[in-house]
Amino acid sequence: MDRLSGLDASFLYLETPAQLMHVCAVMVLDPATMTAPYSFDHLQDEIERRVCDVPAFTRKIRGVPLGLDHPVWVRDKNFDIERHVHRLALPSPGGYRELVDLCSHLAAQPLDRSRPLWEMWVIEGYRPDDEEDERVVVFAKMHHATVDGVSGANLISHLCALEPDAEPIGDGEPLRHPRDPGKRELLGRAVLGTAALPVTLAKVIRPSVQLVTKTIERAREGTAMAAPFSAPRTSFNGTITAHRRIALSDMSLDEIREIKKATGTTVNDVVLTIAGGALRAYLDERGELPSSSLLATVPVSVRGSSRRESGANKVSALFTKLGTDLDDPLERLGKLAERNRNAKDHHNAISADALQDWAEFAAPRTFGLAVRTYANLRLAEKHPVVHNLVISNVPGPPVPLYFMGARIAALYPLGPVFHGAGLNITVMSNAGEVHVGVIACRESMPDADALARHFPAELERLRKAVSGGSRAGAR
Repeated sequence: MDRLSGLDASFLYLETPAQLMHVCAVMVLDPATMTAPYSFDHLQDEIERRVCDVPAFTRKIRGVPLGLDHPVWVRDKNFDIERHVHRLALPSPGGYRELVDLCSHLAAQPLDRSRPLWEMWVIEGYRPDDEEDERVVVFAKMHHATVDGVSGANLISHLCALEPDAEPIGDGEPLRHPRDPGKRELLGRAVLGTAALPVTLAKVIRPSVQLVTKTIERAREGTAMAAPFSAPRTSFNGTITAHRRIALSDMSLDEIREIKKATGTTVNDVVLTIAGGALRAYLDERGELPSSSLLATVPVSVRGSSRRESGANKVSALFTKLGTDLDDPLERLGKLAERNRNAKDHHNAISADALQDWAEFAAPRTFGLAVRTYANLRLAEKHPVVHNLVISNVPGPPVPLYFMGARIAALYPLGPVFHGAGLNITVMSNAGEVHVGVIACRESMPDADALARHFPAELERLRKAVSGGSRAGAR
């Protein structure tokens, strides 16, 4: 029996009609590399062949009687690929605007919880604005209860290959399908688990108290990560609706690495600096730039240090200020690098399983009711802003990958947005490119492209600033 971890289940409890907890990806495919001419039927058949024995694609959730424990995964005995892989065509002229409008609509639709929590929309007729050849786009959705950033990237290995005619990278891995338990077993395990909660609570309280003490000491020394509830309010920090806006952008990974090497920073430092500059430019254009820096939550994978074997989500998070109060991109990079070093040291002092341990106490009914009450009373607009947005940097494949034989020309990740933080920026590398996915609540950010277009411009500003600084240093 595969019980959802508390953190996995929390993404189910957090979900409301407006706050959807699935992650998405926009995959732009070049069908010219396929060994046979593209057809939707063949593509659908190939996807079915590759996922039918992969538990992450064929399992569904089953609730525990009386909601006494987190749900369990069971195999969907009626799995039907036609309920998961769908076909659409873009309206004329089939350019970027038509694509992001359609993807924004699809991102705003909830997943059906009676089936495995994923779906793909194969979109035909896409003609990139700067190219003549037609592309096929796959818009993929998977619930956050099933994947985090790293495990989602790993799932791609079951669908992609290193050559157009090769078998998927994930073939040959041992797979275990979840067992379907009876009601009595579910109820019995739930009762035992509930009885053990006081003991579990005692185990997590002590290290948490020690963490608070150490955090206070770090704050006095000026080496603590940025504190939540210290963010300035912006137009995307309020109660969200179910409507979404998506925008996509591209940058050169080589240029980012050159900046990293020249400044002695990290790729993540550079990416966050560019994001800070893009947000500064966007808010300044609207006359909304706050005097203090925006605060971002940055998810961090703890797969290498977690003691837990189960659970799809193995993440923690750190808070970092993005330097939106600084106009000079080089100065912003220096400040961000220093803050990130402190934040990483602070984060490393926290147990890798702290978030997962506390998530075990998320009660299904109580948690869901609290989220709905929070949204209905619009409390996100009445207390200090916890954080302004979420920014994720997911490492992607260093070489080209082929999806059912079609080369993945671009892969844009998209995360969820929350009440109080209606903007998510996710960045992923792919064969020498860096693809940026921006998703926002439509009412909070009606024109997401107004933000996305600043990413390549800010990369160029930073590159020129670094180059100028290097020449000045050489003189």
